[in-house]
Amino acid sequence: MASLREKALDLGRDAFSVSYHLFKVMVPVLIAVKILKELGLIQYLAVPLEPLMRGVGLPAEMGLVWATALLNNIYSSMVVLLTLIEDTPLTTAQATVLATMILVAHSLPVELKIAQKSGPRLLFQGVMRIGAALLIGWILHLVYSGFDWLQDPVRILLSPEAGRGTGEEPLLSWIVAQIRNLASIFGIIVGLLFAMRLLERFRITTLMNRLLQPVLHLVGIGPKASTIAIIGVTLGISYGGGLIIREARSGRLDKRDVFYALTLMGLAHSLFEDTMLMVMIGGDLSGILWARIALALVTVSLLVRLTARLSPRFCDRFLWGEPR
Repeated sequence: MASLREKALDLGRDAFSVSYHLFKVMVPVLIAVKILKELGLIQYLAVPLEPLMRGVGLPAEMGLVWATALLNNIYSSMVVLLTLIEDTPLTTAQATVLATMILVAHSLPVELKIAQKSGPRLLFQGVMRIGAALLIGWILHLVYSGFDWLQDPVRILLSPEAGRGTGEEPLLSWIVAQIRNLASIFGIIVGLLFAMRLLERFRITTLMNRLLQPVLHLVGIGPKASTIAIIGVTLGISYGGGLIIREARSGRLDKRDVFYALTLMGLAHSLFEDTMLMVMIGGDLSGILWARIALALVTVSLLVRLTARLSPRFCDRFLWGEPR
């Protein structure tokens, strides 16, 4: 019982620590979106992204959700989505397209900096991730609309009060709704941390690592760099950032392999945690998991073959360099 109590306390401490750092970013975003809604400015901020959103079958307002994910993190984008969803309803297909795009391209200021410190060029990694997100969003939109798949109204698993926030809503009611929303997200964090501990306890992450080794070899990533790739794919770039940078700086890895590994994990990382988060906002596994994995494997496989034909000087200038 003492051991169980200690583990529960440890889980609680971790959950509070993660939540504290997340909420420091999310609460200002939440307030800013509320102010923008009250002033009627949301639609105008979404205008620049409207052509891109229309191209992937999404309302223009969802551009603000994706932009928040790009600049901040997934949790912040979830807050914005829940704030807008009542006025801008989505189908399950649309939610899946949006969720998949968020998973491919989010937290770019942090994650691109980690990639840059490990060697790959920041500009290429940024353009590749944003472009890949738009590409997979467009493909999923064509598939879902062409086959009339997932066209039912999206079912969001978070607090239904979280999305309420019309201009006529009393301020106190809005505050209460957002507190419930943040409490729901805290509950998600606790659940995710608990799930990760279970996965480690039953060695499921170890099993996944073993299964990924031959797949990465088939794609073209060397055995030494596959360790980095597995860290990112399972834990995420931000969580495994320190270890990724250390391994890249060790000198034991070829900079080509570091480039391939960071590109792979940029497109498909944190397969457990991030996937479960997007299920909470109605994302279907066909997009948020399987399409994302396929996108990452195909893209890196093509890059391996393409870079073999490019001059070393070109690659050193535009694709990869020495760790910083």
